[in-house]
Amino acid sequence: MAESNFVDYVKICCRSGAGGAGSVHLHRDKHTAKGGPDGGDGGRGGHIILRGNAQLWTLLHLKFRKHIIAQNGVAGSSGLKSGANGPDEYLEVPIGTVARDAETGEQICEITEDGQEIILTPGGRGGQGNHHYKSPTNQTPRYAQPGEAGQEIWNILELKLLADVGLVGFPNAGKSTLLASITAAKPEIADYPFTTLVPNLGIVPYRDYRSFVMADIPGIIEGAHEGRGLGHRFLRHIERNSLLLFMIPADAKDLRKEYAILENELAMYNPELMHKRRVLAVTKSDLLDEELMAELRLELPLDIPTIFISSITNYNLTQLKDLLWMELQK
Repeated sequence: MAESNFVDYVKICCRSGAGGAGSVHLHRDKHTAKGGPDGGDGGRGGHIILRGNAQLWTLLHLKFRKHIIAQNGVAGSSGLKSGANGPDEYLEVPIGTVARDAETGEQICEITEDGQEIILTPGGRGGQGNHHYKSPTNQTPRYAQPGEAGQEIWNILELKLLADVGLVGFPNAGKSTLLASITAAKPEIADYPFTTLVPNLGIVPYRDYRSFVMADIPGIIEGAHEGRGLGHRFLRHIERNSLLLFMIPADAKDLRKEYAILENELAMYNPELMHKRRVLAVTKSDLLDEELMAELRLELPLDIPTIFISSITNYNLTQLKDLLWMELQK
């Protein structure tokens, strides 16, 4: 994904349409001099509706569209004619988009399926015509109900990437290098921290024409759950991954401590992430010999599958794909 094209956060003002007013009218024709009330109802104001679109992967098309305005409903008319509803305004969004109230931060809805439609901002109801108010004691009411006003709400749309495997690690752990090695993705790769500023997706080809999706997520630093580094802007992408691949470089000072910090950041951000299946890959293993690998294995956690890999020399990458596929099937 090109950095300039990937947008996973937008703030928009949604203004739904007002309902049309009910009509005040008394029936008149050449045969009727003093007919009863026949004012029609007003039409509903236009909704603002989110619609899932599996062909989209970014919120770029909404980045510069700050105000979304739906049209008002049409007023009722004589002859019990109801006014037309205001046209709805549809916002096409990628699967995994979450809508929140910008003021309270409360989650309003989440789009999880292609074609799913959810009303984000409902339009105002149309007013009732005066024929609704006739009675034996008030046979010619000369009043009707006005249309309900529309709503104007600032909303935040956030995208959570949907992938089979999410790469979790500190900056410069080799996540982008691995993605470039086993997929056709072309993430930016450099020897300085936070080279990756936006998530990158790649499709990993597997045996018998099968495949799975891998997401390279910007590096975690200690304190990320509090917003340090890129903070919540990337941690939310991890929530929708089926499997987490923890990546720790072989030249790290303390493998067990780095793994504990990564695990703690996920737990502090969202405790439910601890229930996801995990695999640990020790990267840059081309720096190690068999004796060093055996020593490092003693430092690694025993509760998750572990593998030594090197994206530069392709060491154990086939075995890594086998391990990931096996874990995904569980």
